[in-house]
Amino acid sequence: MFSYILYVFIWLISFLPFRMLYVVADMNYVLLYYVFRYRRRVVRVNLCNSFPEKSLKEIVGIERKYYKHMADLTVELYKLWHMSEASIRKRCVFRNTELPQKYFDEGRSVIGVLGHYGNWEWMSSYSLWENDADFLALYKPIRDKMTDRMMKEIRSRFGAVLVAKDDTLRVIARYRSEGRLFLAGFIGDQTPNVHNLNFWTRFLNQDTPVLLGTERIARKYDIPVVSVRMRKVKRGYYEVEFVDVCPHPAELEPGVLTEKHTRLLESFIREEPQYWLWSHKRWKHRREN
Repeated sequence: MFSYILYVFIWLISFLPFRMLYVVADMNYVLLYYVFRYRRRVVRVNLCNSFPEKSLKEIVGIERKYYKHMADLTVELYKLWHMSEASIRKRCVFRNTELPQKYFDEGRSVIGVLGHYGNWEWMSSYSLWENDADFLALYKPIRDKMTDRMMKEIRSRFGAVLVAKDDTLRVIARYRSEGRLFLAGFIGDQTPNVHNLNFWTRFLNQDTPVLLGTERIARKYDIPVVSVRMRKVKRGYYEVEFVDVCPHPAELEPGVLTEKHTRLLESFIREEPQYWLWSHKRWKHRREN
């Protein structure tokens, strides 16, 4: 029953204009940061370990900016449900689309690696900027059916093709067999489960396990890989930039591609750290000696 009420509530508030939604976001920031102190300890530890060179004052400054950004992300996600095409194209601008287009012109699909940085949910509007290829948005199904339905409706609002993580290989193989092009969005900064701690690297000053799924698929099919950087221009406005990572992953040694896209994401975060998902328990695993 609660999930139905939540569905209707979010559906209704998604009609509100941005100026009203950001009033809600400002209130949410106060609640999250000062009242409920949502994952404050996780965020503080993550920031301190990632930036040992920064003073406590600097860390707290990043922390507060992060919580304000997180509050914005929530209302921006819901607003996606009823944004117009003109509005999302104005607020989320894709730059240098000629980079993936170069590969599409060669008859090759592309893997875009991004992190939980900027507003990654608005990446689903890429389909408005590309006519030659589908945007495949990989996602993890939510157990609650009503919530899962809501998120699917929001994420597919502008033409993204949703692909459950477990179906990734099957869907990519089908696209290839049918000769259809795609840009597949892979999240590269998720924490592996305990059974997939196969690759470790230094990421943000810490020993970090990284999922190899992106690399395995890219090397298996020799799919070009680009990194996706989403810059926050100002409140409610983003720019997406593509960075070439590797045109022929099959030619790389194991681990090299993963290292490449991880280093790029790290450089984005270091430049403007407040826009990464610091409340995520990214370093809950420790490498066994």
